[in-house]
Amino acid sequence: MSAPERQLSRRDLNRALLARQGLLERARAPLPRMVERMGCLQAQYAPSMYVGLWTRLEGMARDDVTRALERRALVQGWLMRITVHLASRADYWPIALAVREARRKVWLRTRKGEVGDAEMPEAAEIVRRRLEDAGQLHRKDVVALVGKPRAEGVGLWVDLVRVPPSGTWERRRADVFGLAEAWIGPPGDVTAEQGVALVVRRHLSAFGPTTRADVAGWAGLPAGDIEPALDALQLRRFRGPDGEELIDLPRAPLPDADTPAPVRFLPWFDATLLAHVRRTQILPEEYRPRVFNIKNPRSVAPFLVDGAVAGGWYPEDGRIVLDPFERIDRRTRRALDEEAERLAEFYA
Repeated sequence: MSAPERQLSRRDLNRALLARQGLLERARAPLPRMVERMGCLQAQYAPSMYVGLWTRLEGMARDDVTRALERRALVQGWLMRITVHLASRADYWPIALAVREARRKVWLRTRKGEVGDAEMPEAAEIVRRRLEDAGQLHRKDVVALVGKPRAEGVGLWVDLVRVPPSGTWERRRADVFGLAEAWIGPPGDVTAEQGVALVVRRHLSAFGPTTRADVAGWAGLPAGDIEPALDALQLRRFRGPDGEELIDLPRAPLPDADTPAPVRFLPWFDATLLAHVRRTQILPEEYRPRVFNIKNPRSVAPFLVDGAVAGGWYPEDGRIVLDPFERIDRRTRRALDEEAERLAEFYA
């Protein structure tokens, strides 16, 4: 095992995250490749994935995302942490297989006394057979088939995807489902072990340098499940700001801590704000309760100044309204206003 190379500051980690997530410079890349680079996007609320890609890709239009969903180059399904994610077609099955057993165990544990282990395979088979005949099912139809408690988790026993136009900008209600194997084809010879290896690489590439625990937490997997995949990789090792060991892929971007960071608008639920990247300080802890609040289940869509959340934004009457959390100087305000105008055009 190689010794850690050096200690990284929080600002080092901040700039690494911004670079890997396409937030230092907008990328010119195919949509599926960008989604893979980001380690998938959370997609509970349909507009969030559109805004999340717009802020990272040069010249992207809303129709580009919708067409990619219709052409099945991008897929929405329940993946890491039993959360709806947008994934590339190539990544969907490896990730789904990697997290399948862990997702089921977590879901059953949270429904203990409400749903029995043996009930779910039976419910899944009922839904599968109906989908093989009908092609698509509305959420209310799934509930009618197996009852509400089982309907809430049946997608963990039969792989379901959101079928467009459901879950798009044009039709934000994400309530029409299809069989993943019918929508994009079966998984073929992909194994769960290969899937875990891909999940590990995706996390390191998108969010590294990071800890082993954060890789597991982001994937929703027990720590022991990812160890073989990590052991098979050649890893760079660093020390974090508090002395913890951080791991990373060789030659992954590590920009200088003084690299300028442009203003950027992030969507709701952006993965750069979640707990597994806390040490990057992209979301200052004093602002976390303002962004994620139980009184606002959709969360706040934030904007970044110098690589950190400095306020929120929301669309209103054809414009983007800014809600700064701190004092903004004139030069930064001009940059924010210009970016807000571009985002308003995207909305329009």
